[in-house]
Amino acid sequence: MKFSKKLAMAAVAGLALIGTAACSNGGSKSSSSSEKIPSKITKKTTVVFWHGMVGVQQSTLQKLTKEFEKENPKITVKLENQGAYNDLQAKINSTLQSPNNLPTITQAYPGWLWNAAQNNMLVNLTPYINNKNVGWGSAKASNIRTELLDGAKIKGTQYGIPFNKSIETLTYNKDMFKKYGIKKVPTTMEELKSASETIYKKSNHKVVGAGFDSLSNYYVLGMKDDGVNFTKNINFNGSTSKKVINYYADGIKKGYFRVAGSEHYLSGPFANQKVAMFIGTSAGEGFVKQGVGNKFTYDVAARPGKYTMQQGTDIYMFKHASADQKAAAFKYMKFLVSKSSQLKWANATGYIPVNNNVITSKEYKANKSTKLPAKLDSTMKNLYSVPVEKNSNAAYTQLNSIMQNILSAAQKDQNVNNAINTGKSKFDAAWKQ
Repeated sequence: MKFSKKLAMAAVAGLALIGTAACSNGGSKSSSSSEKIPSKITKKTTVVFWHGMVGVQQSTLQKLTKEFEKENPKITVKLENQGAYNDLQAKINSTLQSPNNLPTITQAYPGWLWNAAQNNMLVNLTPYINNKNVGWGSAKASNIRTELLDGAKIKGTQYGIPFNKSIETLTYNKDMFKKYGIKKVPTTMEELKSASETIYKKSNHKVVGAGFDSLSNYYVLGMKDDGVNFTKNINFNGSTSKKVINYYADGIKKGYFRVAGSEHYLSGPFANQKVAMFIGTSAGEGFVKQGVGNKFTYDVAARPGKYTMQQGTDIYMFKHASADQKAAAFKYMKFLVSKSSQLKWANATGYIPVNNNVITSKEYKANKSTKLPAKLDSTMKNLYSVPVEKNSNAAYTQLNSIMQNILSAAQKDQNVNNAINTGKSKFDAAWKQ
């Protein structure tokens, strides 16, 4: 979901306050790891699910939930919308201090729940995955893409099941490529730079070549492509970091790159033919299609570079729930990631399927409403996600404003090195907060 992705990046205060308040409540008798998983739900059981879906995402989730309840008449799933992602994160953070008021399950990014995992408040889902009655019998049997399943782990423990996922892709104007002689869709960052320069020059500076919606993702993947993982050990003003930053800053100075700025997303300037291509979330293609209409032909391709970012939330379960609630909740989670559900979900919402059987299916690839289904295999070769470490979410979030300040300095022809040094102080502080 396009706007929720941006909101998910927003910093939410008070993360550090969760700590000791939750510690003493983390492990009640009902949440023991040795607790037996019921083989079936024999009495009426209610599962509370906090989520941040709106619009078509919410209506599709509601339809799937009704379908599940029809198949499982003993189980009621109470969907509770908490607003946008930053609202959902704030609600989780504040409620972690009163664990009994938490839902059974929630959508969340793993970084949001670092303290909850530390305080033993989440359910390790591996026993449920391996249970043949409520789960699949094994992780392999789930058919969930391995990188996505691994991305829902916190400190190596499978606390989450991936649900609404997106990746970054390159969206480009095919007509403009033909007009300005771009014969090959860029697959590397050097090719992206070259094509962008060509378009900018041949259009007499009327069309910007390219830009990146998420400046945090730009930096993280730029470093990853150069062999550097996103950790507190990154030297923000080191040579590798400066190389990544200056690639974008140089393009801003010379005019062939741009940022979204006050327009928030580049799909608008793209639809208005002010930019020839942009890198953004695959979940935003619906906005692109609507904006472009019949003005020109667009297409999508893999993000230039080796890696692409996988984002979107997973579903996590809290320990305070009863044994029946946990089993019922996992049956529901299993239903949501089944081939049938994921096909409906992906086709309706634009999120990518987490189930490999859908990704490779003829039914999914035959979806002509958007360009991505037919291209998904080629765009998902090397997925990366922000490593779940203490304060990694805060540092990732801070990156957006840091990069904005640096690129703003480049645009104003100010000293970029000074902006990088200032950014280093903020970046390092975010890791230490």
